Amino acid sequence: MPELQQAAKDHLWMHFTEMAAYADTDVPVITHGEGAYVYGADGRRRLDGLAGLFVSQVGHGRTEIAEAIADQAKRLAYFPIWTYAHPTAIELAERLAALAPGDLNRVFFTTSGSEAVESAWKLARQYFKAIGQPTRHKVISRRIAYHGTSLGALSITGVQALKTQFEPLVPSTVQVPNTNIYRAPVHGDDPEAFGRWAADQIEEAIVQNDPATVAAVYLEPVQNSGGCFPPPPGYFERVREICDRHGVLLVSDEVICAFGRVGAYFGAERFGYLPDMITFAKGATSGYVPLGGVIARERLMEPFQRKGAAFLHGITFAGHPVAAAAALANLDIFEKEKLPDHVRHNAPAFRATLEKLLDLPIVGDVRGDGYFYGIELVKDKATKETFTGEEATRLLKGFLSPALFDAGLICRADDRGDPVIQLSPPLVCGQEHFDEIEQILRGVLTEAWGML
Repeated sequence: MPELQQAAKDHLWMHFTEMAAYADTDVPVITHGEGAYVYGADGRRRLDGLAGLFVSQVGHGRTEIAEAIADQAKRLAYFPIWTYAHPTAIELAERLAALAPGDLNRVFFTTSGSEAVESAWKLARQYFKAIGQPTRHKVISRRIAYHGTSLGALSITGVQALKTQFEPLVPSTVQVPNTNIYRAPVHGDDPEAFGRWAADQIEEAIVQNDPATVAAVYLEPVQNSGGCFPPPPGYFERVREICDRHGVLLVSDEVICAFGRVGAYFGAERFGYLPDMITFAKGATSGYVPLGGVIARERLMEPFQRKGAAFLHGITFAGHPVAAAAALANLDIFEKEKLPDHVRHNAPAFRATLEKLLDLPIVGDVRGDGYFYGIELVKDKATKETFTGEEATRLLKGFLSPALFDAGLICRADDRGDPVIQLSPPLVCGQEHFDEIEQILRGVLTEAWGML
């Protein structure tokens, strides 16, 4: 398809992409998908080991969702939820409230994860003004954590390389250590002690920044950026205690971890904590139509139920009828195929299959939860020596990304933090897919080590 290639190079501005990299090579073009696989314009089949971008929970080509989208578009293609409502938004809000833990009963829709993260910050700010605590505006998040690209969400993000080009950003954000126990500065051999230490860094940040000015703490159940950092034992229980002690809201950013990714509808449920807000997107519709949102506890709604009060925020396409219909059909598949149970049942086998790669000299750590894993690459396993920036760029972008794609696996070679390979396959995958992932990674990583 030479015409398509030329059109892509002439007109399509791809996201987070070095456009010059395709000056002398073809742009990878994916034409269609089926189940856990996608097919390229080159005619080859590849295993979608990243579920698109942590999105395609139920897999590709689900006609049930496509039919629900078409049926809804015929009835009501669009109407806003500013002042008005429509049946699919109402039904989806009710269903999400029933799935969410505790009294997280109020659903504010967005169209993306960045919008969800930013909406939660705006909600926290206006909420505290409404209850007579107007100085609370600051947010605490973790280092290397990614929370989105809009200026507010980017300010909460802890990846400085993504922020520098857009400074000055929204002030009032503070970063604390993450839960990467593989590179823990203290208590690396004691997960519970490390968890206490990491949680206590949040309290220290709250105290140092004046508790009366701190509005929220943003945490992912399993931190994505940096390579899938799961929480140590007791970590979230202690964070919840700290937030309660200082009157700070706990936001569980589940743009990736919600909807089965870690074996439950919500990561907060998986790890046993009750946040004040959950942000979600990606897997809510399995990517068939964009949709995101914030699920909030009842107490956060209370000030907005007073006469004359309103949350002064809205998004034109939020709660879109077609998107809500897609989400409802997606959740029908979740229930029919028991996908969270499927992930919980198969997660140990996925981990065990990936851990076979630990016999390779380039693999330092395998970590994650559910169907969400990172494989950290090292120069020296004994010392955990990592690669220089130049070496990481040459390894990840110069070799691993194209080599894995050529070998038939779509995954993520990421250098936000130390070099990692990230995997997030569709939730319908089983052992045959795990084996295929391991075999492709083994071959390509062995070749990479030989080149080094």
